[in-house]
Amino acid sequence: MGVRAISQEAFDDLVRENVEDLGMEPSEALEDALHTLKLQGVDLSGIITCVPGESSIKDNPVIACLDRLKEFDSVSIDGPLREEDLDEISSLFVKLKELCCSQQDSGNAAIATKHGAVDLTCSLCSKIKIAPGSNRNRIVVPCLKALAVLIHDIQSTEAFRKCTGPSIVVGLLSNSISDSDSLDAGFAVVAAASTGNEVVKQSFMELKIDELILQVLNRESKTTVRALYDAICVLLTPDDNRVVASQVYGYARTFAKLGIATALTEALQAGIGSDSLVSASIALKSIAVNDEICKSIAEIGGIDTLLRCIDDSGEQGNNTAAKTCCSLLSKLAGSDSNKSTIVEKRGLDKLIKLAQRFSDDPLVIQEVMLIISIICLRSPDHAAKAIEAGAGDLAVQAMKRFPVAAQMQRNACNMIRNMAVRNAENRSILLANGIEKLIRTAKANNELCRAAATDALRDLGLDNYNN
Repeated sequence: MGVRAISQEAFDDLVRENVEDLGMEPSEALEDALHTLKLQGVDLSGIITCVPGESSIKDNPVIACLDRLKEFDSVSIDGPLREEDLDEISSLFVKLKELCCSQQDSGNAAIATKHGAVDLTCSLCSKIKIAPGSNRNRIVVPCLKALAVLIHDIQSTEAFRKCTGPSIVVGLLSNSISDSDSLDAGFAVVAAASTGNEVVKQSFMELKIDELILQVLNRESKTTVRALYDAICVLLTPDDNRVVASQVYGYARTFAKLGIATALTEALQAGIGSDSLVSASIALKSIAVNDEICKSIAEIGGIDTLLRCIDDSGEQGNNTAAKTCCSLLSKLAGSDSNKSTIVEKRGLDKLIKLAQRFSDDPLVIQEVMLIISIICLRSPDHAAKAIEAGAGDLAVQAMKRFPVAAQMQRNACNMIRNMAVRNAENRSILLANGIEKLIRTAKANNELCRAAATDALRDLGLDNYNN
């Protein structure tokens, strides 16, 4: 069902009628209007809830900021923004962003959007694009940063789409290829606008945002454009509940074919010391959507790089890098040929060593267990090597130590199942180590892993697995 909405004018009229027609006190009139509208299911986000006459809407700092920007927008309608206006416009966008990011006034972004901020900012952005190059940089970053904050829900992403926002932003990005700050601010807008909106994603793809992304990844500058990686992930995430079939799977294949997967894999080679390692790993995982892409990443050294980063993250105690690299490796391990590659490169030993180094962190351990369970799937030989590397001991120790870590317990059950199902020797080893009791305890205490625990008990050859 669609959410009912109300305009600022209609809200003010309702409060005014309560005062003038029903004789209510101003504060009572406001409270009654709010209560009535909420009972009717009206969305009040973006509405300035004040008593008309006591305080003007124009007194609101967000509205005051927008009104001043509208003046500049109307003055510059016939050409580029004037040199003398740029400093004030820049300051206004900085102020608008701060207001919309304020924790004390969390509804300011909705207020701004309700009063046309997205359309206004896009209009000014289009004039920045045609302003003289020497003047543009001091305004383009504040403008784009404000726009990224203003776009916060489906209504604002639709407003962005309808006012040709994607075309405007891609134009700005294309003209800022050497400026890292402008690129970061611009790709933050791409990420915000594409979130939950399949049509906006499509618009960016039609504007060849993928070619622009590759161009930025391949440039000589070593400065990390962090929002670029966020934009990749959002563009490749099927998060619009309004569409039946998302196109993002095809976009991922397009990204890989173009060379973005290769560029990201090469970026990982900088290793644990790179400030883009985590972001690039997450972005690459979003592209690795099929066997062909996973194999291609391995062929250019992706698995070697990840195993080295896993080793280094363990040595340096960097659990964030450890989790992220393991997560990407688990995705690549979905390819059967990559499973063998990981085993051949002593990946199982490296993973068990990592889990030992982070023995107090169930989040790292559960990622290790996930990879091992994938490697052992339909492969009794790999399962035997996993037991030899210490995966059985890992399961016993971790399940004892973290009984309420539900996701880790679930991953442990899946790993045990895959190590046992086609390997009778493994079943005997695991049962002898007391794994049955641990699985039954996990099944009783953690609803999340009940199905996985039942499957593990069954594949261990136990008759009463449903008990």
